[in-house]
Amino acid sequence: MYAVIKTGGKQYRVQAGDLLVVEKLEGEPGAAVAFNEVLMLGEGEAVTVGAPLVDGAVVTGALIETRKGEKVKIFKKIRRQGYRRTRGHRQLETVVRVTSVAGAGKEAKWEGSIDLTPKVILDARARGLGDAAVPFSIPAATEAAPAPKKAAKAPKAADAAAEPAAEAAPKKKAAPKKAAATTEEGEA
Repeated sequence: MYAVIKTGGKQYRVQAGDLLVVEKLEGEPGAAVAFNEVLMLGEGEAVTVGAPLVDGAVVTGALIETRKGEKVKIFKKIRRQGYRRTRGHRQLETVVRVTSVAGAGKEAKWEGSIDLTPKVILDARARGLGDAAVPFSIPAATEAAPAPKKAAKAPKAADAAAEPAAEAAPKKKAAPKKAAATTEEGEA
């Protein structure tokens, strides 16, 4: 069973279990969200079209996260005038897991479990960084992972003692600076 809903000025075709990214909705992660503006219900060949809404139809879901979307660049230019402006914008969006579609005496429910892991952590895990790349998920002091071991460098004194004295090049001295008074008199 599927439904066509309207939210944020846009229409979406959803089924139970779908992950939906919509314009920003109010609520905390894990909160229940209901979409009452159902424009159409369908199941196989049977389709119920609303005029404009289907009576008694509702699509419910769980709010997963509210985040910023992809960056959009706005570039303005007037040729031959030296006018160029670059701006950016990131729209706020909400991720919703559709849990049920109900209407016309029928209901389709999703039986899966809802995972509230944000996309930032999922992306970090996909890159092999784990949860350590996310600034707000700081592990407790008791659970802190040991720091990666670095190769230990030998002290410089030991390196100098290992090299023969004959191979070491003598250090050069810097050239003396010219006095400012002599250069001013020479130019005048």
